Amino acid sequence: MPEPERSGGEQRGSERRFTTTHPEHERTSRQVDRYSHGHHESVLRSHRWRTAENSAGYLLPQLAPGQTLLDVGCGPGNITMDLAARVAPGTVRGIDAAADAIQAAHAVNDRPEQVRFAIDDVYALDAPDRSYDVVHAHQVLQHLSDPVRALREMRRVVKTGGVVAARDADYSCFSWAPLDPLLTRWNELYHAIARRNQGEPDAGRFLLGWAQQAGFTDVVASSSTWTYADPESRAWWGGLWADRVEQSSFATQAVEYGLSDATELASIAAAWRNWAEQPGGWYAVLHGEVLARG
Repeated sequence: MPEPERSGGEQRGSERRFTTTHPEHERTSRQVDRYSHGHHESVLRSHRWRTAENSAGYLLPQLAPGQTLLDVGCGPGNITMDLAARVAPGTVRGIDAAADAIQAAHAVNDRPEQVRFAIDDVYALDAPDRSYDVVHAHQVLQHLSDPVRALREMRRVVKTGGVVAARDADYSCFSWAPLDPLLTRWNELYHAIARRNQGEPDAGRFLLGWAQQAGFTDVVASSSTWTYADPESRAWWGGLWADRVEQSSFATQAVEYGLSDATELASIAAAWRNWAEQPGGWYAVLHGEVLARG
């Protein structure tokens, strides 16, 4: 497996640290953002499920062959590769702050002549002004301490007439049945962890305003959901969150921040598995979306 291309940046565990300087723009980023989910197998399991169809449907009508595209926060590259197929032969670059994610993306890259993956800094992108027809960011802005600054940087690198597309979840709008106070407690814990990390777990509702603050003059907002309501999808969603609650950075940070302990986390994991087994189990994840121009 090839070593990831590096654009200046240091990744330590689930923490993302950058001291990146791009002389042509005289930009230096020293911002530290901690990724609340981390990169445990249970997290990547979720990321690998994502496709352009189930995670970027609002963007697909904007794509055309030959466009250049930057995928910010590409993770293991699944969405990136789907988007690349739609803009081929246009060149595509997928970037992430995490070396583990970039290594995983290299493993699925079956279009190496068209697609490149690299470590990069969302606050100081390694690209000249007006480089891309499309800049895409899925579930990225919610984890950033300064999402407006990141959107300004995406605006810098998108071509005149191009589009910046962003989609983020809104955790306060997640809904489920049957009701269970332990799942409510999980949602409370996630909010507390994300905000301790200076993220915004309800980012979906703020995307329109953030894009306007970043200087975009033409912003179209929409929303969409993921729904888990059949035995197979319930088992998958409930199982991966049961694992994440006890094994991923969610667990590490919940204990580190004094928000929970192993006993409570085990109870929450059991509640996820119990929910997955309910014939009437239903779960909806709401996302906000924006297509930003100008």
